[in-house]
Amino acid sequence: MAGIHTLLRLLPAPLRSVLIKHREMLKFAVVGGTCFVITTVVNYALKLTVLRNNPVTALILAVLVATVVSYVLSREWSFRTRGGRERQHEAALFFLISGISVGLNSVPLAISHYLLDLRTPDVGVVTQEIADFVSSMILGTLVAMVFRWWAFKKWVFPQADARPRVVRTAVVEPDEPGEQAA
Repeated sequence: MAGIHTLLRLLPAPLRSVLIKHREMLKFAVVGGTCFVITTVVNYALKLTVLRNNPVTALILAVLVATVVSYVLSREWSFRTRGGRERQHEAALFFLISGISVGLNSVPLAISHYLLDLRTPDVGVVTQEIADFVSSMILGTLVAMVFRWWAFKKWVFPQADARPRVVRTAVVEPDEPGEQAA
């Protein structure tokens, strides 16, 4: 974390204070960005191979993979000091909300594909891929992200400062049996 503190010191004081004040949201955004990359890679890996004719299924599977990663990162980093629920209850709510988010994420793609017919043979492959990316990876992700932020803070991790912030210090073990640890 020393790198983050060094970076923060380089920023102007007003910006630094805003970033520190909204650090939970920034962490949520970093987790979201990481999961966005995971979703994109898995989605296109499936869509361009085994699920060529099922883009909605490919997207749903990609979002599910990213959701598992998101839970671990959200609990252990983004919302690590929030809580207020037993872990099983918290996980169940997280995955329920994430399941709703999968549906919300898929709606723009389904509209693009099946309502607006932005798919081959009605449009060219390039047009279809651009429409798919904008509708699923941009619009769908934004809709799901806003819903997740609100729902996670309201139901999954409702209580601020429920878990103490752990400050980890390095422990130095003695090299020789008679030496004292630092």
